[in-house]
This record gives sequence, C-alpha cells and structure tokens, in this order.
Amino acid sequence: MIRQPTSAIQPTSAWYKSGENYGGVTREEESNTMAEKVKVGIVGCGVISGIYLKNLPTFEQVEVVACADLVVERAQARAAEYGIARACTPDELLADASVELVVDLTIPKAHGPVALAVVEAGKSVYNEKPLAVERAEGEHLLRRAREMGVLVGGAPDTFLGGGIQTCRQLIDEGAIGEPVAATAFMANHGHEHWHPDPAFYYQAGGGPMFDMGPYYLTALVSLMGPIDRVAGSARATFPERTISSKPKEGQTISVETPTHVAGTLDFRSGAIATVITSFDVWVHSLPRIEIYGSEGTLSVPDPNTFGGPARLRQGRETEWRDVEVTRGWTQNSRGLGVADMAHALRSGRPHRASGQLAFHVLDTMHAFLESSAAGHYVHLDSTCERPAPLPADLPAARLDD
Repeated sequence: MIRQPTSAIQPTSAWYKSGENYGGVTREEESNTMAEKVKVGIVGCGVISGIYLKNLPTFEQVEVVACADLVVERAQARAAEYGIARACTPDELLADASVELVVDLTIPKAHGPVALAVVEAGKSVYNEKPLAVERAEGEHLLRRAREMGVLVGGAPDTFLGGGIQTCRQLIDEGAIGEPVAATAFMANHGHEHWHPDPAFYYQAGGGPMFDMGPYYLTALVSLMGPIDRVAGSARATFPERTISSKPKEGQTISVETPTHVAGTLDFRSGAIATVITSFDVWVHSLPRIEIYGSEGTLSVPDPNTFGGPARLRQGRETEWRDVEVTRGWTQNSRGLGVADMAHALRSGRPHRASGQLAFHVLDTMHAFLESSAAGHYVHLDSTCERPAPLPADLPAARLDD
C-alpha cells in the first residue's frame, strides 16, 4: 500500500520565498548585514581544486584568501594559477584567524580528520564528498560543530544546478503526481584509465557507492525527501586493477572495497527506489535517474552535472517531451554549495548542502554494505530536512534567498 505523502515531500522553509521574512528580519534588513565577504581557505590542492578556485571568486559573498596542501609546492602552484594571495600548510591555514570557512578537498579518508581539525579551530567547513569514511567520524564532526557554533556542509552541490532544480520544481508543482518509485543507475569500469593517481578509488571511502553514490543519493533526497530503510547487495568483482593512465601506468591496485553495489531504498514518503552503482560494467543503456509518479514519469539529468537534459511523459503519452531547464547554474558550478553556505554564515538561514544532508547520505551508503553483509534491511537512524529549492530568479553571482 502506498502511504500518503508526508511533510518530507513538501517544500520546506517557506521564508525562502521572495519578500518574506525569517526570524523577524526582512530581506531588506538582512542585506545590510551582508556586505562583508566570507574569507575562504582551500585545503587540498589536487585535481578537483581547480574548478573550486575558478568558480568561487565569481560569487559576491566569497573571497578565497588562501590555499593549503601538505605539499606546499602544490599549493603555491594553485595560488599562482588562480591569483590567490597566500599558499601555506594546512596547519598555517587553521591558525589564520581571518579564515572563516575552509573547503576540504583532501582524499576521502582524510575528510573526517581534516574537517574535525577545522571545526576545533573554530571555523566552518565544507567537505568534498563523502562527508567522512565512517559514520562515527561524521557523527562526531556534526556534534562538535554544534558545540563550537560553526557550520558543516558537504558536496555534492550538483543538486542545486539548473537541471535538477527544474526537476524539483516540476515535482513540487505536481507534474508527475505523487512520486511512488525511482531508479538510479551509475555504471562504468572505474577510474584507473584516466585518473593520474586512482588508488584511493579502491580503498575504504571509495568504490562506486562512496565515490559516485553521493551524487545520486543527494539528488534523490532533494527530489523525494529522506530515506527510511535500505536493502543492498555488494561485491568486489576483481581483486586487482591495473592502471593504464600516466604517470603510474602498469602499476596494480589492490581492491579493498566493493565495486558493484545494488539495492533498494524505502523513502519516508512511501516511495521506493532501485539503485545500482558499479565500477565493473563496460557498457550499458540504463537511465541515470527516473522518478515515477502517480501521474507521469520524469527523466532526471546526470546528477554529476549541473544542467540538462530533462524529459517528461505524463499519463499515457506515447513520446517523451524535452523539459526546458528554467533555472540557473547549468554549467560546471562546483562551489555553489560553498557560496550558499557562506551566505548562510552571514544571514543565519539554513544552508542547502548541509552536514545533516551529507551525513544522511553517508548513513545510507554504509547501510547498503551492511545490508549485504547481514542479509536483511537496515533501518536508518539519521534523517534530514529536504533542502529548500533555490529561487528561480537569483542573479548569477548571488545566493541571497
């Protein structure tokens, strides 16, 4: 039996609407407190840092003042490339009193310890995905952040892009009726053919679920609300991988985490999703994400991107219709979640790519593996608010709602 929709599938935080107020503060009054930019530091200057360093300065609430890496020469190279004033060690970054928000772009197994050090230094932190490798790390991080009075956020922020935000609007407006089911598929043959140092993809905190699962699960939670229970099956198909990319071509990697994970999600709204993530598939013709509603079906764009295409079929229509992407940020806009969090630091409103959302996704990913090992459903203790949608008419550089 399909349960009736609950508040989990309704838009949250009505004060996001233009012209309304929050906590007795109008948007006009709030704007007077927003002049000072949030000074941001980057820790971890590897491959992914480039797009953050490119995008973050385009947001008017953000000023990137430093980048740090254990290999200082790497930080110096990024600073020179993107015109950042300071390159330093991670410890020096944490000691810099002017830095208010740190973006943690280290490898997955370092996310928990690095983010905790940031919080203990009295700074807010935004982690690349996953939030942490272990649940206990994530729980401790969120608890200490509350005690220290700072914020935690986490990637991915692709669900804030124009493609998925357009799909969110269609669902909220009832274009497919009540969401009753979904599918989410991510399958390829791993990263050792292109990444210069791919070993961490096959260690704890990697694999297809922890590497790519956050994009798919975050999108599903944004579109359908939080998850109640998980059933999963998982295996590591190949015990070793051979690197075919330079500079480590020919080296072998020992696989320490499952590389094919499949299962089902039961959402608190009553909807059910089927999920596959795999590094063991050469080719497939599966959709990325589809949402099946009581009145139609919505084909959702690749959640690893910010744009379209999106498609819709309602009722017994015989052809898909392309959906116009009506929201902004359709190009690679990594850093959008950081900018939204920076505005939250100034305004006091919730941020969308929150630590609670990232932890709920982390909890879900672990549940897939635990369910496979135990042979039964795993009920989640965590939950989160369904993140509020971005307003449709925000200027490109601003996130003031």
